[in-house]
Amino acid sequence: MGTQRLTHRMHRRCHWTLGALLSGLLAVPAHSQQSNEELARAAQNPLASLISVPFQLNTNFDTGPMEKTQNVLNIQPVVPFSINSDWNLISRTILPLIWQPESVPGQGSTFGLGDIQVNGFLSPKNSGEWIWGVGAVAQLPTNTNSVLGNDRWGLGPTAVVLHLEKGSPWVFGALINNIWSVSGSSTDPKYNLMTLQPFLNYNFPGGFYLTSSPLITANWEADSGQKWTVPLGGGVGKIVRFGKLPVNLQASAYYNVERPDNSPRWSLRLQAQLMFPK
Repeated sequence: MGTQRLTHRMHRRCHWTLGALLSGLLAVPAHSQQSNEELARAAQNPLASLISVPFQLNTNFDTGPMEKTQNVLNIQPVVPFSINSDWNLISRTILPLIWQPESVPGQGSTFGLGDIQVNGFLSPKNSGEWIWGVGAVAQLPTNTNSVLGNDRWGLGPTAVVLHLEKGSPWVFGALINNIWSVSGSSTDPKYNLMTLQPFLNYNFPGGFYLTSSPLITANWEADSGQKWTVPLGGGVGKIVRFGKLPVNLQASAYYNVERPDNSPRWSLRLQAQLMFPK
């Protein structure tokens, strides 16, 4: 009963956070239309020369054999480094905090840190309308519980390309990586995982925008018919200010039109991205 009460409280807090962020999309006025528009476009550029810290909460419904709700809070600091007059190195780290529901009656839920991913993109400073970056991604076996990750190290290539034209309301592109396990394990299987995230944004005056950025994944080690997760959906976002701090708030929903057994049917995603422009 104690575990059930704790799980219920965690779910209530997550959903309260979702509601509070969604309310902020409409409740907080923008201070400067032009600067907010520029910040919205910068937030949509994974290679922007801008320090930011997104907090992304994903609530995944109908997860596992018991069709429970899973919550994953991804903390994703992005830090650009100037290498020289021509090149930037963009560091993007993903730290997942996971509320994993029980898979059999009486098991109880599990909370902890999952496997951290560290991305590094080398990107030219003067790319024009088409912006690109290439690099590497590493997966670290940092999980605090065996059900939250894999104890093998992983490594692979990553790349991103996007179109960002001055004066155009459209920002679109895609990010892709593939991670292979590169170490042994006596308990966990090897993995070969691809992630493809296309993104499409339409910006309005004042820092408000429409967005779609589904996270398409492929598990190449899985059986036929169990490899792909393909979500469809979208949402809204807005740049707001808390004092002098600009924050990119975003809310979206996705339905998995293709999914392996026991993966979620649909997901809610809410994000608060703290931005630190130069």
